Amino acid sequence: MIDRQENDHNDEVALREITSETVVQICKLSNTLSEQQQKMVAPNGISIAQAHFSDKAWFRAIYAGETAVGFIMLYDDPEEAEYFLWRLMIAGPYQGKGYGRKAIELLVEYLRTRPGAKELSASYVPIEGGPEGFYRRMGFEPTGEVRDGEIVVELPL
Repeated sequence: MIDRQENDHNDEVALREITSETVVQICKLSNTLSEQQQKMVAPNGISIAQAHFSDKAWFRAIYAGETAVGFIMLYDDPEEAEYFLWRLMIAGPYQGKGYGRKAIELLVEYLRTRPGAKELSASYVPIEGGPEGFYRRMGFEPTGEVRDGEIVVELPL
């Protein structure tokens, strides 16, 4: 487990390693997304599989208390000091409760321990109902770059 914080609903938010006992539950969280949201983020099962084939992937389940509420994955390259929010997913029933914000805050705490970390990059699909507003509220700013049709943003650490 990483660091913990309280969210708006007094549940302790934590980033926890995914285990053989929790992997199916974390994968099933993707089934709670709307059809529109499913176009914006890969299923957790795909993300976990990709992570196992990348030595730069750092990934965790997002918990509120003892309830799994989401998934986060970072491209973590300390040799190049490159840190990119590869995936962030909050399950449908838990959206709008502050869990995504707390997960990013916990990720930033982790990044401050990483060599040369000066910013966290991310990208999003620019479609209606997308996460642009969320990233802006978190302090991410557009870089002017577009990668694979996604807007790239950065958060100074």
